[in-house]
Amino acid sequence: MSDFLYANDQSGSYPASWYAHSIPEQPARPALNDVISCDVCVIGAGFTGLSSALHLAQKGYRVIVLDAHRVGFGASGRNGGQVGSGYNQSQQTLEKMLGHDAAHQLWDMTQAAKSFTRDLVAHHAPEAGYQSGVAEADFSVKDRASSHAKADYLAQNYGYEDIACLNKTDIADLIKSPRYAGGVVDWGAGHLHPLRYALGLANAAEAAGARIFENSAAVSVQDGPPNLVRTAQGQLRADYVIHATNGYHSSLNPSQAAKVMPINNFLVATAPLERPQEVLGKPIAVADNRFVLNYYRLSHDNRLIFGGGESYGARFPKDIFAKVRKPLREIFPQLAEVPLTHAWGGTLGITTRRLPLFARVGPQQLTASGYSGHGVALAGFAGQVLAETIAGDAERFDLLSQLPTPSFPGGQSLRSPIMTLAMTWFALRDRLGL
Repeated sequence: MSDFLYANDQSGSYPASWYAHSIPEQPARPALNDVISCDVCVIGAGFTGLSSALHLAQKGYRVIVLDAHRVGFGASGRNGGQVGSGYNQSQQTLEKMLGHDAAHQLWDMTQAAKSFTRDLVAHHAPEAGYQSGVAEADFSVKDRASSHAKADYLAQNYGYEDIACLNKTDIADLIKSPRYAGGVVDWGAGHLHPLRYALGLANAAEAAGARIFENSAAVSVQDGPPNLVRTAQGQLRADYVIHATNGYHSSLNPSQAAKVMPINNFLVATAPLERPQEVLGKPIAVADNRFVLNYYRLSHDNRLIFGGGESYGARFPKDIFAKVRKPLREIFPQLAEVPLTHAWGGTLGITTRRLPLFARVGPQQLTASGYSGHGVALAGFAGQVLAETIAGDAERFDLLSQLPTPSFPGGQSLRSPIMTLAMTWFALRDRLGL
């Protein structure tokens, strides 16, 4: 099992996040303590696992979902909630990497992923409160020119015209910070309450016939057929296994653990703001263009949910409030004295190329992970792709599995120190404006 699973949180409990604070208390689902059989075992109750369970159950498969903690415990229930366009690489980069036709097919999939997410929210989690608009805020005129050029490229070559280009005055109207020189706002993207979305998916999957066991970490997977999945107190015989553990890949899936590296992001929530319009002029989400980026949005009760800072070891810093307060004050000096009520961290999965990993990992075993910061849209969509692959249509899975995802240098023992050195350099570049 991954060290990250138990390093920072109380076993079986949600973190001390504003997201968990803002929902009704969730009765725990039972742990698996029996020997049973199913068609598909899904390991991980985040967006990928829950979406795959929902769509497989709707197709008539007997589905069991296992989670080491709770539904939405991992990155799915802790993130910035941004439903973004594209991947963590530009379309120009994908064209050079994979060719014109494949890049266009991949873009079409991300468009489908956004639409798919909006539909899932509308049907199964309206309380997640989807809203349109995600801005990229640029610190320099050079960065602004680059983001405007990318927006123009998407409009001219992909017919995507939902991005508005912003100069310094425009962005000051949207984001009440002195730091930005301009940027773009993507009105075809959006944001939501991620934990409410995950819980809605879980309820929908159960209504369709799937069964979910919490506090049931998979400790081993023995290749089949049938595949045998063991937990501490039970075991499953499953024709198919879906590994939906993202940043928590471990000895269960060593070949993919070498390709998906866990990193930690940190967030805070302010007390409700009396004048939220003095922070954001419209209810959009924002991510800036720093390599170690800041991202933020307003909650439904007018708190600023602000994310900033990363780490690469299993342990979170002792004082997350202090870690995130610094970039928050840098971006919004007017909030220097506003109380921070919640602070939490979360573990996501990244790949070397910052592109998602889709792979066959064993006899009738599939995985999708490594969304590299784009998981709110891509992970739920990936669940649908995994479900249709098991049902016999692997066209989209096969295209996505062509994305290059080499292993990290240094192996699992050295990749975190190597990444720390690299990120220290990129953070210095950010501070120097290079």
